[in-house]
Amino acid sequence: MEFLPVIKDKCDAVINVSTGGGLGMTIDERLAAALIASPEMASLNMGSLNFGIFPMAQKYGEWKYDWEPEFLEMTRDFIFPNTFKTIEYALRNLGDAHGTRFEFECYDLGHLYNLAWFVDQGMIKPPFFIQMIYGILGGAGADPDNLMHMHSIAGKLFGDDFEWSVLAAGRHQMPFATQAATMGGNLRVGLEDSLYISRGELAASNAEQVDKIRGIIEALGHSVATPQEARSRLALKGGDNVNF
Repeated sequence: MEFLPVIKDKCDAVINVSTGGGLGMTIDERLAAALIASPEMASLNMGSLNFGIFPMAQKYGEWKYDWEPEFLEMTRDFIFPNTFKTIEYALRNLGDAHGTRFEFECYDLGHLYNLAWFVDQGMIKPPFFIQMIYGILGGAGADPDNLMHMHSIAGKLFGDDFEWSVLAAGRHQMPFATQAATMGGNLRVGLEDSLYISRGELAASNAEQVDKIRGIIEALGHSVATPQEARSRLALKGGDNVNF
């Protein structure tokens, strides 16, 4: 609540609040910020997975903080839980109660089918915004064939009722974002997904990555949606209906 009002005051962007939280949080801890802010959008993971970031511990010999290697290593025996019960809990308490719509994060093919089940139960209404995620150990690998297949299955499950986006971890970030754009989809970049702007060069900021991918999008002959166009396509409640 210290920074959300500042962002809103300076631009008209759609602000999406995470419900992923930190590894090991309960569902109530993960929802706490969104329930206070009542945002237009929030992320929602559509299935459990082995969220393995422990291989990163082998890449470094020096650490800034003592807790860092221990935190990475604990993911060797960690499951990021997103059960049907906790997903329904988020849909009811944040979606229905606040009018918040979701970015449905799908790390693997089965997560699309989990989403379809909730759609069939009438708990999720179109248009759906599906974020397809690649390159996280425990989820779908960063193989372009996986992107093509998941996009095809989403089309079979949801017809024309969905918007879709792609994110990929690490060095796969920009290539997968570009592929999504060429396929008529949307995309995500940012330091959460990759620390680099190009091979071996750390990004100075999220904005630097956004500037780079915007240039690629426009070079492909596409344009970036305005906030109001995004709100219309995703059927959002509007920036005047949030609690910040």
